[in-house]
Amino acid sequence: MGEFFSIACAAFWALAVVLFRRSGETLPAFELNLFKNSLATPLMFATVWIVGDSMLPAFTVGEWAIVLASGVIGIAVADTWYLRALNLMGAARTGVTASLFSPFVVVLSAILLGERLRGWQLAGFALVLAGILLVTWRSRRVDVSPRALRLGLFYGAGAVLMMAIGIVMVKPILEGEHFFATAALRLAAGTLSMAAFVAVTGSWRTVVARYRQPQPWPTIVFASFLASYFSMLLWLAGYRLAPASVASVLNETAAAFIVLFAWLMLGESLSPRRLAGVLVTFCGVTVMLLL
Repeated sequence: MGEFFSIACAAFWALAVVLFRRSGETLPAFELNLFKNSLATPLMFATVWIVGDSMLPAFTVGEWAIVLASGVIGIAVADTWYLRALNLMGAARTGVTASLFSPFVVVLSAILLGERLRGWQLAGFALVLAGILLVTWRSRRVDVSPRALRLGLFYGAGAVLMMAIGIVMVKPILEGEHFFATAALRLAAGTLSMAAFVAVTGSWRTVVARYRQPQPWPTIVFASFLASYFSMLLWLAGYRLAPASVASVLNETAAAFIVLFAWLMLGESLSPRRLAGVLVTFCGVTVMLLL
């Protein structure tokens, strides 16, 4: 069941990404991220109550600071950048770029947590980069401008790096007894920091005006539910029931699902080069996590 939940998490996350790509054509990345986090936060706290976890764990001041900072970095900023990359260069390219997450986590764990980084892990990192290059390399059929592609890669890679930083810094706390509460508090920190940014900058009117514009709200609500809540529960279940290394690799199959769904639902190209890039990327992640 652990393997099943991990693959299901990848598939539903991929579906959410493709739906966000469609809705992001009318709703900017910041407003989209604020909405999805605002929707998922009460659902996550309701889950904490259902499973019987503490709403306010007895963390130290330092642990509270880490949890809150992790939410700001890994959810408020990183998710906004990810959605921005999605709008700039499409679902398939962004999905494969997101495969940098596991390599970034491995490298940051070696730097920040003292975990040993072996030579084959560097080789796996190189394979992941090669796969991303295959997917993002422009062919004669230009469907994205060079500037949009460069900005998309910057925002995409930056988003994944911040996601990795956010999860590595909170990893020791997540391994404690308050797993669900920690996940909910991270999400709440990201949501509240975005709301605080809007309040400080005085941009409430702009945000509300964009929400009042005609939007594909059923698609946005469904994608937000899938991305910020349902996929998160599947992810937790996968890590609970399967070895972490196995769950991590299975989660990376999201890149392949995104390329497939983007082809089926958005009409993005499905060339042999792009498929080869997905395969090379997945091989690189497997090398880093399993060998």
